[in-house]
Formats: sequence, structure tokens, C-alpha cells
Amino acid sequence: MRYTPAGVPVSEGLLQHSAAQSENGAQRLVELEIAVLALGEPARWLQAAPLGGAVNVTGFLATRSRNSKTPVLHVNSIEFLEGNENGSILQEEG
Repeated sequence: MRYTPAGVPVSEGLLQHSAAQSENGAQRLVELEIAVLALGEPARWLQAAPLGGAVNVTGFLATRSRNSKTPVLHVNSIEFLEGNENGSILQEEG
């Protein structure tokens, strides 16, 4: 975790998602990895999340910067789930 010059906590990481989805009548395994960013209290929650643990994350997508097209999930809330079925997995970034 780091802090902005104003003292706001910032936490970053990666989220892995894996789920079976129905597409055109067939089951398909969908997997992706996306950068996550949390500010303030959600940053403390993200920092406390166990690596490899299952979570349900809500937030919004934005680009990494004005000049980037890379998406980043900005975390508004985190629900910690038991096990890792139908959840997303957090990883340290770096």
C-alpha cells in the first residue's frame, strides 16, 4: 500500500477471474486477469485480502491514464468469499 501526497491510501493488484459461461448454446470457460486499484477504505480492504482468496469485487472500469487504453478496475467494495468457486482471485502486482 502507498499513500497519495494528501495521505489517501492506495492499493493496487491483479484480479483473476474464471467462470463457465453459456455462449450460443455451448458452455465456455472464460478466464481473464485485470489490474485493480483501490483508494481510501477499499484500499485497506484490498490490502487485507488474502492472496489467492476468492472475492466478489464491485467498482467501475476506467483506463490506466489519459494516454492509455489499458482497463483498470477501480474497487468500491470487496466481499470475501469462502473457497474459490465462482469468485475472483487477487494477486500482488509487481
